[in-house]
Amino acid sequence: QVQLVESGGGLVQAGGSLRLSCAAARRTFSDYAMAWFRQAPGKEREFVAAITWSGSSTDYALPVKGRFTIARGNAKNTVYLQMNSLKPEDTAVYYCAADLSFSTEVGKYDYWGQGTQVTVSS
Repeated sequence: QVQLVESGGGLVQAGGSLRLSCAAARRTFSDYAMAWFRQAPGKEREFVAAITWSGSSTDYALPVKGRFTIARGNAKNTVYLQMNSLKPEDTAVYYCAADLSFSTEVGKYDYWGQGTQVTVSS
């Protein structure tokens, strides 16, 4: 049963921007930490960014630090990923995840979305 729904993926040229959104479906995640992960073809799913339930703390993977920004909506039940200065190596399926604990580890998250494709052309 899908609990999180991502949107905003697409095709963009290198150097461009995209904003991903993740909204909760059928339950609230306002008191959960939320995160973005990504998985490129033939590679393992990897951490991108995470934010605490309050939005007061964030963490980023080194390859995206300074280019991506994670933020929560006012109702705390949505999370966004603003992606700037995109590179071809950012191409992947991006997944939203939620858990009671703040973590950068894939295995720590209990709730996942279905993913949204981001393709960056050179």
